[in-house]
Amino acid sequence: MKLGLISGYSGRRINIPIENVLHAESLGYESIWTSEAWGSDAVTPAAWILAQTQTIKVGTAIMQMPARTPAMAAMTAMTLAELSGGRFIVGLGASGPQVVEGWHGVPYGRPVTRLKEYVEIMKQIFAREGPASYDGKEYQLPYRGDGATGLGKPMKSILHCEEDIPVYAASITPRGVAAAAEVCDGLFPIWMDPDKFSVFDEPISKGFEAAGNKTLTDFDISPFVTVVIGDSVEECMAPIRGNMALYIGGMGARDKNFYNDYAKKLGFEEDAVRIQDLYLSGRREEAMAAVPAELIDACHLIGPADRIRDRLQRWKEAGDRGEVGTMLIGSGQPEALQLIAETML
Repeated sequence: MKLGLISGYSGRRINIPIENVLHAESLGYESIWTSEAWGSDAVTPAAWILAQTQTIKVGTAIMQMPARTPAMAAMTAMTLAELSGGRFIVGLGASGPQVVEGWHGVPYGRPVTRLKEYVEIMKQIFAREGPASYDGKEYQLPYRGDGATGLGKPMKSILHCEEDIPVYAASITPRGVAAAAEVCDGLFPIWMDPDKFSVFDEPISKGFEAAGNKTLTDFDISPFVTVVIGDSVEECMAPIRGNMALYIGGMGARDKNFYNDYAKKLGFEEDAVRIQDLYLSGRREEAMAAVPAELIDACHLIGPADRIRDRLQRWKEAGDRGEVGTMLIGSGQPEALQLIAETML
């Protein structure tokens, strides 16, 4: 089992806890992950962290695909991989239609098709086996659509990047998971119950079959796991309730919320409906209270240190089965990072 640290995205001010990053690096964590929403981007903090560390890898969880072209993402990845001696990992995501169309001002399009085409183009650019060209539904190289001059031509990257650059994708929908399993090196489930890999089993198998030669040993499933140490389990759950209520209840429209659908698949159908009803009606405190303790406890690690050590056994067993490759830990507590490292590494 590998360990990573989630840095997250900014609030009103950027605050990257570099002390936590360096602590994680000293404890043997393999990676740290930045992200973006509609404030700070994911790439600039990644570069900043790479410049201040020695061994830990830095990935983006996630770079929003509609915000940049596949070629721009490939250029960014190659540049950071070369500057850091191969310590950069690409993490991609479709985001959601509210952000893509409302913030970036581009069509949401076909997120699964976008992922497959995006990664295929990036890997073609990385390989430099010839000028990059592509004829897809979302992307064409050279571009031939509205406004094209007809002067575009296939190009090969000037930069010869000799570093291996893994590509991960964030998805929890069956089609998205299958696409990630087919074309990517890893998957970010936003949360995961390590005892319910069955939620992903079928789509991952479909993706591996489409790829032709992949197994779980070639694919890193890397769920986000929040860790909060404290005497009271209920008090430790409080910050997680807010986050899960936001995603299950408010991250998307009523009839198009991937996280709500995912909570239902994890066995909390009635709860997911109730959380969304409360959240969308403006009753956010009640929505937070409606997040089941059982769901939080299944996907995260909370409470006294001894309790967390016991609950980590489930994750170890999932790792032994090859169903979890990396735990991406979200915690601002140095003692939590140490506890996880001592138990899992």
